[in-house]
Amino acid sequence: MRIVIKVGTSTLAHATGRLNIRRTTELCQVISDLKNAGHEIILVSSGAIGMGVGKLGLKEKPTDIPTKQAAAAIGQCELMYTYDRLFTQYNHTVAQILLTGSDFSAEDRHENFNNTLSRLLQLGVLPIINENDTIATEEIKVGDNDTLSALVAASVKAQLLVILSDVDGLYSADPHKNTDATLVERVHGMPEEVFAMAGGKGSALGTGGMRTKLNAAKICVENGCDMVIANGEKTERLYDIVGGVGGGYHGFLQSLDRFWI
Repeated sequence: MRIVIKVGTSTLAHATGRLNIRRTTELCQVISDLKNAGHEIILVSSGAIGMGVGKLGLKEKPTDIPTKQAAAAIGQCELMYTYDRLFTQYNHTVAQILLTGSDFSAEDRHENFNNTLSRLLQLGVLPIINENDTIATEEIKVGDNDTLSALVAASVKAQLLVILSDVDGLYSADPHKNTDATLVERVHGMPEEVFAMAGGKGSALGTGGMRTKLNAAKICVENGCDMVIANGEKTERLYDIVGGVGGGYHGFLQSLDRFWI
């Protein structure tokens, strides 16, 4: 199976911006095991700006573009160093790909991206993708890695996109603010009323939120790719998700003609 896994800043880093060592180590271990089982994995990873904020000792995520891009440049080095070190322990080679919106909208650049990604997978390499936040501006950026991961999944004709977040899935309301919020375990298709359940962005260091995940789900549905939202605190659930086991995870978003459970 060809699988895209997107991991958010809230999964990789503490609120301080410093690396969550235990969780990141567990994530790399599980992904390595899935690769060992024969699956093709593409990792779309946030965290560059957040880790840059932590390394610079800033008290909060910057709001001005130059400082954001500086933090991204610093944090991306730290991020890839960490992944390279952890995946090497399990004999997996990683490759970095930084993208902007132009790499999807321009036909020649999109073709080059697909060719490179296909060859990396053929070579058994684990591609790690992020938006090129050091140069991306309003005119060329994708905007968030939820959308980026869906565009990647559609481009490479992946069977599954898994988005690891700080919640178990889609709720009827924001569970951080409303204790009565209930989990919506499955969404078949993307009816408009589903978007009304989405709130704002997620963690202080992140850029996404449930709305960007629903936008990603819409892209997946339109391209015949299943999508799951799962809690990044429980990376072992990836085994159940990839195996198609019901009851082990929540937030299942899928196309109308696919039923795993």
